[in-house]
Amino acid sequence: MRKDPVPELLARATEALEAEFAALPGFEAEPGPGTGELAAVLKETARRLGENYPYFHPLYAGQMLKPPHPVARAAYALAMKINPNNHALDGGRASSAMEVEAVKEIAAMFGWKEFLGHLTSSGTFANLEALWMAGQLTPGRRIVGSEQAHYTHQRISGVLKLEFAGVAADERGRMNLNALEGELRKGDVGAVVATLGTTAMGAVDPLEEILTLKEKYGFRVHVDAAYGGYFGLIAQELDEPARRAYAAIGRADSIVIDPHKHGLQPYGCGCVLFRDPAEGRFYKHDSPYTYFTSKELHLGEISLECSRAGAAAVALWATQRLLPLVPGGNFAQGLAKGRRAAAELDRRLRGDARFDALAGGGPELDIVVWALHAADLRKASEQSRSVFDACARRGLHLALVQLPRSWLGPRDGAKNEEGTVTYLRSVLMKPEHEAWTGEIWERLSAATGEVMGG
Repeated sequence: MRKDPVPELLARATEALEAEFAALPGFEAEPGPGTGELAAVLKETARRLGENYPYFHPLYAGQMLKPPHPVARAAYALAMKINPNNHALDGGRASSAMEVEAVKEIAAMFGWKEFLGHLTSSGTFANLEALWMAGQLTPGRRIVGSEQAHYTHQRISGVLKLEFAGVAADERGRMNLNALEGELRKGDVGAVVATLGTTAMGAVDPLEEILTLKEKYGFRVHVDAAYGGYFGLIAQELDEPARRAYAAIGRADSIVIDPHKHGLQPYGCGCVLFRDPAEGRFYKHDSPYTYFTSKELHLGEISLECSRAGAAAVALWATQRLLPLVPGGNFAQGLAKGRRAAAELDRRLRGDARFDALAGGGPELDIVVWALHAADLRKASEQSRSVFDACARRGLHLALVQLPRSWLGPRDGAKNEEGTVTYLRSVLMKPEHEAWTGEIWERLSAATGEVMGG
């Protein structure tokens, strides 16, 4: 493993930050534990952290975990020297301005110049704000989303006292338009959640067609692009249905994206955007004790959250300064590498009789899902779990997911075809995954041979 550049760079940046406040009179901080005690606790902390899976390594390809960029880690740590709070300008003057600039660049990916938006502590809270806004504008009406949408949409709707209905998905994990229109005909849908990058398989809902239905039935469209939002930067690398969805995203009413997924940021950093800036009126409140030094708009006045880590905004701003969100840039090239790695792994799986790939086609983004070829569901699920364990013993970490058996398509001689099966799942979201696809395949193949023989 190459030397981590962050400690040395952070030390230099810390000196520069301290120089910004050199005019202040000196003072003695309250005495605390000595250096030896601090070192002992940090050493123990490092040991405990070593009990994690190696999320930073390309052989970790299980869940949606991507290491923050070194500049994000350094900028976050640098900001913690001050520990700003981006709820009010008093608590985060510089970091609030940096948040505004960073969010503006994210919105520009979707073609928005005039909008309302801010960072949140997570994608879950960002989606909560989007559905809360839907409830304010369409009171008493239902929220609908794909059965493959993130489970938190149903949970959030419950918190907001809004009825939620799941819509069937097709064999690619995308919202079924006929099923959606069946819900819309009932006349009580206030908002449709379209997912661009589902958690299970990275599926991209047919957003363009959903927006066409909006013209007929009248409802809000919220795009949950927490996982897949950045892929619009490499739309030319995607299949045609996904390209059309990303081309239409700017017509949505609200969008959520998680910089702490593909955006190379530490947890937690979500972002919610509203196309109509006038919707900020629903956030209005009176709280003079936190807004006494400025007449400018405070981020706390357009957010349901109060205290928010200013360090998250600083890290995002620094990352986007280094890696601008533009097609063809270094950031976009990193996304493309993960996408190509997923396509290559899927190609190898489809060429190996031991595996059953999804009948509808390959991955839409950078998540690959497949099953073990077996005579019935129970055996296929057992073998998936066994291969999962055998891969882990070889240092390759995958994930498991329950999906309909029918998505594999009909097979001669197969039994018990109804119901769900345990699939294997690989999230190839690191740029390094492209170079490591061969190694991942060798370990997967060896693990499968151990379980199935041959």
